Order: sequence, then C-alpha cells, then structure tokens
Amino acid sequence: MTLPTEGRDDTAADPLPQTPVTDPAAPVETGAWQPLPVAARTLATITALIGTLLPLAVLLVPGLLTFGRSPLSLAAHAGALVLLPAWTVWIARRRWLRTRWRLDDDGLGIRRGHLWRSDVRVPGNRVQHLDIRRGPLERAFGLSTLTVHTAGTRNSAVALSGLDHAQAERLRDALAARAARDDDHDDT
Repeated sequence: MTLPTEGRDDTAADPLPQTPVTDPAAPVETGAWQPLPVAARTLATITALIGTLLPLAVLLVPGLLTFGRSPLSLAAHAGALVLLPAWTVWIARRRWLRTRWRLDDDGLGIRRGHLWRSDVRVPGNRVQHLDIRRGPLERAFGLSTLTVHTAGTRNSAVALSGLDHAQAERLRDALAARAARDDDHDDT
C-alpha cells in the first residue's frame, strides 16, 4: 500500500498522520484510529485565517484612524496582524493533527483536542440517525461533516468534520447498518 506524501510538512515537530489511500468502494477500516485527510488541515488553516483576519481588520482599522500612524502604533498593529493569525493557524493545525476516529464493534470513537482533549464514544445501539453536511469550502476540498444523532436529550449529537466525502458516506452507511443490526438483535 502506497501512502500519499503530497502536502506533507516535514518541518513539523510531530509526525503527520498517515492518510490512507481511500477507495470509494472499500469498506470502512475498523479497529484502528484513523486520521483526517491532509485536505482537512488545509481547510482548517484557511478557516482559521478567515476567522482571525476579518475581526482583526474590523478592530484595527478604527485603531489606526484613532491613534494615528505613529511608528509604535503601526508596529503594534503589524504585530497583531502577524501573531494572532499565526497563533490561530497553529491551534487549528494541532487540532487537525490530534483528531482521530475509529469504528469498531462497539460503535464510533472520536478523539480530539490539543490542550483540552476529549474521547467520545458513540455506541452503535444509541445511533438514531446520521447526517452528512457539506459547506462551500468543504465541497471545494472534497470534505464533509458527519453528524451522529444519538438517543438522549443533552449533547445528543456528535459531529466529525474534515472527513473525506467518500469516507464520510461509507462511515455513515456502516454506522447505519450497525444500528439496524443492533435493533434487530434487540427485537429478538
């Protein structure tokens, strides 16, 4: 099996996850923790930049007009324009690097987070229905968000964004099949 090396950042301190080659007709690999595709890292970087630069521009332009164009003011604004986006991009890339999912006999597991880590387990018999959402940027990168709705009243949905679209469809179908199988066993 050949793993893609395109888009790798060899200078990163942490090794990048191995993105498996996805065959649209292949079944969902079970038992092993799966990383998100490299395209999800690119999308996370872009959304972090958009989410940071737009509010910064709104905040900094009035500041420049109010405090004038002194060298100290310009240096502070330039520092904010460089440091804040760089920090949010670093956080987004770390979040991508730390996100993993796994489908096993018990259901779906999702691990994510850098400083605050979470490990979510969705048992197959708790799955109510499954949604796949795709925003414009996700469609441009061939990605999707899988939302698993579970039985319960609070926090009754788990979303996993940044999945390859074909992989999201296979995961949805596999989870739906397991939920149906578990319902059949409960009825007997």
